[in-house]
Amino acid sequence: MNNFGKMVVFVIFLVLVINIWSGSLPEPQIAFKPQSYAAPKIDDYILIDGKIVDTEWLNAAWTDYFVDIEGDSQPEPYYKTKVKMMWNDYYFYIAAKLVEPHVWGTLQKRDSVIFHDNDFEVFIDPDGDTHNYYELEINALGTVWDLLLLHPYREGGQTAIDSWDIQGLQSAVFVDGTINDPESRDTAWYVELGIPWNVLEECAGTTPPQPGDFWRVNFSRVQWETEVINNEYVKIPDTPEHNWVWSPQGVINMHYPEMWGYVYFFEKLPSSDGKVTGYNSEEQAKWILRQLHYKMYNFYQLHGYYTDKIEELDFDDVQGGNFNMPPKIEVTSSLYEATITREGSQKILHINNLGKTWSSEK
Repeated sequence: MNNFGKMVVFVIFLVLVINIWSGSLPEPQIAFKPQSYAAPKIDDYILIDGKIVDTEWLNAAWTDYFVDIEGDSQPEPYYKTKVKMMWNDYYFYIAAKLVEPHVWGTLQKRDSVIFHDNDFEVFIDPDGDTHNYYELEINALGTVWDLLLLHPYREGGQTAIDSWDIQGLQSAVFVDGTINDPESRDTAWYVELGIPWNVLEECAGTTPPQPGDFWRVNFSRVQWETEVINNEYVKIPDTPEHNWVWSPQGVINMHYPEMWGYVYFFEKLPSSDGKVTGYNSEEQAKWILRQLHYKMYNFYQLHGYYTDKIEELDFDDVQGGNFNMPPKIEVTSSLYEATITREGSQKILHINNLGKTWSSEK
């Protein structure tokens, strides 16, 4: 195993140790209101050059500006970031504008740990079960790190497959200014991506999506504080990075896929602002089960076993709406599964001790 491989293993191990030592799974400290976006379908291909000047992009709205990963409890980012999305039968297209007066980058080898530089990150969970999802990071030099994750780090065990690559990825960065030149003042850097659907099929089941389908998607911008030493940008020691995101997480951790935004794929857009209001009842049920999972996980860390007694989980404050509450729980010595149904519906929503969600029919 090379040094990078050893580092990845150590990081995963460290995360697991911290989770076990802390004895808790942090719950998002914001209301469940993920962002939404309506991505228009196009018939043609996009020239991926980072400039975002193709006429097709005019039909795609910009997202809201990014916010702090924790949400409104933290200050607004001091540089603006926004994204557009489109699709055709072959590619999922993403464009981003990152306002930045001092564009810099150091990492040039693919699959470096890109967030050690300022970067732009994409997270995609096609079926919204919080397992088997994708991560892509790119810096201002255009260097890419792509990962397949079997499940969030918080759930333990093997998770990130670093050797996985997005075969056929089209990517480009355009810098409006200069890069690695502290004497100049820049305007922004732009990212343009074309992600082939056939690469995403492994976790999606079938691709491309059908009009009206939605996937769970989020974007993150990592921004470091720097100073200039010997005419070079240098990160200020002992200064944490900023994490600015499209859909806030409510916790400093991008690997909470349940908090990611909803990207809907349309042939004809329902609104000019690119937003889609509301989400379906199945997503509401998943959120109820997710809140149960946080509490069940923390109960297990404290007691060493799962419980089927809802009163032991401090679950009274969870709103059930039109669902049959509380969820039903089945436990063994080391596993659990919980289910919930909506009044009058034949669909059953499930979650298990690994945090994976799925649905079945009665």
